[in-house]
This record gives sequence, structure tokens and C-alpha cells, in this order.
Amino acid sequence: MLTALRSRGVQAALLSAVLFGAGTPAAKLLLDAVSPFMLAGLLYTGSGLGLGLIRLVRRSPRVHLARGERLPLAGAIAFGGVLGPVLLLIGLVNMPASGASLLLNAEGVATALLAWFVFRENFDRRIALGMLAIVAGAVVLTVPAGIAFGSAWPSLAILGACLSWGIDNNLTRKVAIHDASWLAAVKGGVAGPVNLVLAFVLGAELPAVGNVAAAMVVGFFAYGVSLVLFIVALRHVGTARAGAYYSVAPFFGAVLAIVLGEPVTVPLVVAGVLMAVGIWLHLTERHEHEHTHEAVTHDHWHHHDEHHQHEHAEPVAVGTWHRHVHTHEPITHTHEHYPDSHHRHTH
Repeated sequence: MLTALRSRGVQAALLSAVLFGAGTPAAKLLLDAVSPFMLAGLLYTGSGLGLGLIRLVRRSPRVHLARGERLPLAGAIAFGGVLGPVLLLIGLVNMPASGASLLLNAEGVATALLAWFVFRENFDRRIALGMLAIVAGAVVLTVPAGIAFGSAWPSLAILGACLSWGIDNNLTRKVAIHDASWLAAVKGGVAGPVNLVLAFVLGAELPAVGNVAAAMVVGFFAYGVSLVLFIVALRHVGTARAGAYYSVAPFFGAVLAIVLGEPVTVPLVVAGVLMAVGIWLHLTERHEHEHTHEAVTHDHWHHHDEHHQHEHAEPVAVGTWHRHVHTHEPITHTHEHYPDSHHRHTH
């Protein structure tokens, strides 16, 4: 388990969940002054603008996608940045918040099921049970004393939004080897304007400058930095596992709400236990077998390990992270691994 906790992917997924979960009570404080639809637009816009400015200041290099990677990214933006928010707003306008909160847990389920059965990511009984425990914890946490759904169509719209984000997560994994800050900036740069247009169409008004700034700062951390970390997690541990860790976000949000003055509740304790069991099942996973890596040439951050053995014009110290175009020679070996960007083989 300690070995798994040292994984960059596991660390990134959990920190991503912390930031997104903490953003929920922070955003809740703004809802008294900002409409929900306008707030969603400002959060996404803060994400895209913030990451874009950082890339300009750092003079980050341009990202060049291979021809076969452009369609997955376009699909991820279309499903996650456009269709998902539209369906969510359609559902939220016409159904009680209690039912919407419960249905939104379907995103983690949709992400995992698509990863396993459509995109053929490997899993076993341990991973499936861990995912089930984490989602069950999220459901317990979001079920208040009474649940109201209203008519069927709004519920279907929210489930459609969850499916859209599940498709988004799986398509993003196909390009996750590229600069995560660029990918997140592009997605935020699309989702922000889309949500702002929807807000204005629905009659929302731009709030005071202070509230706009606060919402965009929350969006930068809870939607921007969190998404960068989630993409890093996709790269290192695969879609379903990253989605499972990310599903603990409501628990971190509830903990922060307690720090801000809300009481400790029985559902929170039960949810914490269920999520802890699910995370333990994932952290103690061991997946090892003989597999073959085909030859591939690409560009991404890496250090010299058993998958990256190539020459440099000048020496590079062991363990130093760097990036450049490099070629992987074909290799067949056996070791413990996740379904990361270098292990997308069939089983």
C-alpha cells in the first residue's frame, strides 16, 4: 500500500479530489450572491484563464498532437465542456437539488464502466469492489433525509451529463500523455464561455466584481489545478482508477464544511468508512504479468527507467525529469504496473 501511495498517479488523483471537494463548500458560500448557472461559468472561466496565463508567464512550449489524437481531444471537449454542462443545467432547472446530488454520483460509475467494457481497460474483482465501495460512500454522503426526483426527463438529463463526463474522461486519457496544463486550459477555455452563455440566456446577471474574482479564484484551484492533477492521474493509473480516487471528492468537501462550522453526521462517518475500504482495495492491488511494448515515438515528461532507455547528446542525471521526442524500442518483460499511458495492452 505504501508503494502505491508513492505513485505519482495516486497522489495526483487524491490531491485532485481534495481540491475539487474543497471547492464545493467554497462555491456554496458564493451562491447567495451569484446564480448557480453564472457561478458554473465563472468557475470554468477562472480555470481556463488562470491556466492559460500561467502557461504564458512560464512560456510553456506549444503542444503538438498527432493526427489520431485530435479527434479524441475534440470529443472530450464536446462531451465534457459543452454537452455535459448543457444537460446538467437542463436537469437542474427542472428537478430538486436532493435528487440531482444523488444522480451526479453516476459520473464515477459511467467513467469506470466505459473504461472497462468499451475502452478495454483491465480490472479485477478487487478493483470493481473498491469502486463500488467508494461510490456507495458518495451516495450515502449525498442522500439527505428525503430524496425528490420530480419527473423522469430531468433525471435522464443529469444521467446524460454524467455519461458525457464519463466519455470525456475516457477520451482525455487518450491524450493524457501530453502537457496536462495545456489540456486543462483548453477544456476550461471552452466550458467557461459555454456556461456563461447559458447563464445569460437563462436570465442571469453578472455579479459584483468581488464575487466574480472570488468565483474565478475558486474555479482556478477546484476546476483548473484539480483537472491538471486528474489528467496526470489518468496518465499514470488509468481512467477507472483515477475516477475512483476522484469520487472521494464529496468526502473532502464535507470535511471542509465541518471545519467551516457544520456538524459531524452519521452519514459522513459511514461514507468515510466505505471510501476508506474502497481506497484500501485499490492501493493494495497487485497487477503483474508478461506483456509486450510495441515501438512508438512520442514526446512527454519522463525520467530514465526500464521503459525509457535512450541516449542523449549530453548526459542526464538519473531520476531527472525531462521531455523531448524519444523512441521506445519493442520490449517484452514482466513487472507490476497500472493501465497507464505505456501499458494499454489487452489481457
